[in-house]
Amino acid sequence: MLQGYAAREFAKQGVQPGELAIISKEAVAPYERPALSKAYLFPQNAARLPGFHVCVGSGGERLLPEWYSEKGIELILSTEIVKADLSTKTLTSAAGATFTYEILLIATGSSVIKLTDFGTQGADSNNILYLREIDDADKLVAAIQTKKGGKAIVVGGGYIGLELSAVLKLNDFDVTMVFPEPWCMPRLFTADIAAFYEAYYTNKGVKILKGTLAVGFDSNANGDVTAVRLKDGTVLEADIVVVGVGGRPLTTLFKGQVVEEKGGIKTDAFFETSVPGVYAIGDVATFPLKMYNELRRVEHVDHSRKSAEQAVKAIKGKESGESVPEYDYLPYFYSRSFDLGWQFYGDNVGETILFGDSDPASSKPKFGSYWIKDGKVLGAFLEGGSPDENKAIAKVAKTQPSVTSIEELKKEGLQFASKI
Repeated sequence: MLQGYAAREFAKQGVQPGELAIISKEAVAPYERPALSKAYLFPQNAARLPGFHVCVGSGGERLLPEWYSEKGIELILSTEIVKADLSTKTLTSAAGATFTYEILLIATGSSVIKLTDFGTQGADSNNILYLREIDDADKLVAAIQTKKGGKAIVVGGGYIGLELSAVLKLNDFDVTMVFPEPWCMPRLFTADIAAFYEAYYTNKGVKILKGTLAVGFDSNANGDVTAVRLKDGTVLEADIVVVGVGGRPLTTLFKGQVVEEKGGIKTDAFFETSVPGVYAIGDVATFPLKMYNELRRVEHVDHSRKSAEQAVKAIKGKESGESVPEYDYLPYFYSRSFDLGWQFYGDNVGETILFGDSDPASSKPKFGSYWIKDGKVLGAFLEGGSPDENKAIAKVAKTQPSVTSIEELKKEGLQFASKI
């Protein structure tokens, strides 16, 4: 996905035919990855390529494969790079082909963490599925059709767990979510926010088992998964298991060749690494987050798109001798499932307050939360907001207004954001 956003920015800045090549191990031109956990799996009117090639996810033009050839950009697909030598500026593919470059943009993203990585018993059974690439989504679609109306166990309570539990329920599966944490989305949600989503999902018929994890799987003579065994001794029947327990940034190719920090490749505010002419963007980049004056790695689509554009501007700026502003990013996360849709901006640190209607039985729930630290609002979350309301909470997180009374803020709720 990142490569497509980078290519669009290169085209905007002026790229000569033959100057840019995109190498990808996937067989298709860059596409909007978030579609895979949502619209691609819908029972009706499911999204399919070419419908969600980049850059439709941010309201831009859809870049079909022919767009790249029209711009003189070479798309080298189904090609996995297995070796990178930054000292000789050489990349080697699994098939033994060699590519040389002048400037390298690392956009390798993350790989999914698999239960087989931990040696979980039976984790290699059929129909234990993951979701990262379009091939994974196709396997999931096939399993949904084959096991129609069956029992689905979703392992993990984060983004993927919540989005896939919803979409499996829409496909008439009996769905159970299992995760070890005390509530869903613990990296972002407070207990109050999570309580709403857990109750909403329960009302939709999704069963939730918290505080336990999958320790083994049973399968039949064909090798198809039949049950999930949990640490607390529970055994759950299963026709499909979908696992979403996180990802790892794909930095292995560059180990020992670039400076790393916080699990990613360390970059400056222009996404250039410790090796001149080598840039890293998206999930793999640990970059200076100007707002909070610290180095951070951010795994989300919004940062992926914007970091790609920033790196290309910096590359072209160096060529032309023009200065480019430093990356000044406001952290932004969002998700959509069932009839819900939330957005979060800023930093989730400090004391929190909840405001609005967070009754999961409401016909149109609308509620939010502010995070307050040192007398300032640093983060803002909103479920069910209009575009203008979402813009208002973004402005709160960006400007970090002072708060004199927490009680007053709680009463004002969304009104506080609209006044900023």
